[in-house]
Amino acid sequence: MNEACHEMSKGEVLNAAHTEYPLFEGVLYGDRVSTAKFSKRLSCSIKHLPIRVSFDYEYDTLKAVEAGITKDPTFVLNGEIFLEGLVQAEEITRAFGELLQKI
Repeated sequence: MNEACHEMSKGEVLNAAHTEYPLFEGVLYGDRVSTAKFSKRLSCSIKHLPIRVSFDYEYDTLKAVEAGITKDPTFVLNGEIFLEGLVQAEEITRAFGELLQKI
């Protein structure tokens, strides 16, 4: 899809054209400003990795609390808290690299 770093859209799949890559479902919890910043960092950080991520946002604080979320933003991957806070791009790349080594 878009090769440049960009704010992810709800429903977007990063690296969608690479159907051979494993697909993960991501939900980004938090306010609109911090989630926008996080999603842009995410698109920059993992676009070169052999992984696809479908993307959704959740802005409802009550739903976040029910899901065990305590920091804005929090990225949940396949139903599990994956990254918390507005982490740097290098941290995102490292976390996904470690995830890929496990599969």
